[in-house]
Amino acid sequence: MASRRNLSDKVVDCAVERAAEVGWANVRLHDVADDLGLSLSDLRPYFCDLNDVADAWFKRADMAMLATRDKKGFTSLPPRERISAVINQWLDVQAIHRGVVRHILEAKLYPGHPHHNVALLAALSRTVQWIREASGLDAGGRRRQIEEIGLTTLFTAVVFMWLRDESDGQIRTKAFLDRSLAVSDQLMARLF
Repeated sequence: MASRRNLSDKVVDCAVERAAEVGWANVRLHDVADDLGLSLSDLRPYFCDLNDVADAWFKRADMAMLATRDKKGFTSLPPRERISAVINQWLDVQAIHRGVVRHILEAKLYPGHPHHNVALLAALSRTVQWIREASGLDAGGRRRQIEEIGLTTLFTAVVFMWLRDESDGQIRTKAFLDRSLAVSDQLMARLF
């Protein structure tokens, strides 16, 4: 199992590094296989296509985000601070390859690939559910539905801002997230 994960990680790392040089649209799995001294048939058990490699990259960000919950004192923070920490971790872990992330998302949003568009929506939904879990949001019923809609909207807006944020340490994105969470807090207080 560990060797399987190790090879999978190597493929993802190689593809992302290659994308940093040539752009995601120009990454080919046969080149990744060649770089790693493998054949395409060695890669196939791990990835169906390059989109699968991109999904594995985003799963890494999800895993890093979930690890935020394990930090000392995290669970005693107010919900707003927990959500901020979780989302910021998701962004921070990818910051070094933000340009690659932008190209991956552009490829996934390409109108001629509806199968990628739908899969991206499903992945967004899963990430939002993990944000809720990591942040310890455990409301049910109508409140949960509103939280999910709000978090989906917030996360999407934050990611799109982050993709264009050239400030040191993504300070503009983090400020936007904080402001948005403050507004959300006020709205939720009025509703509930």
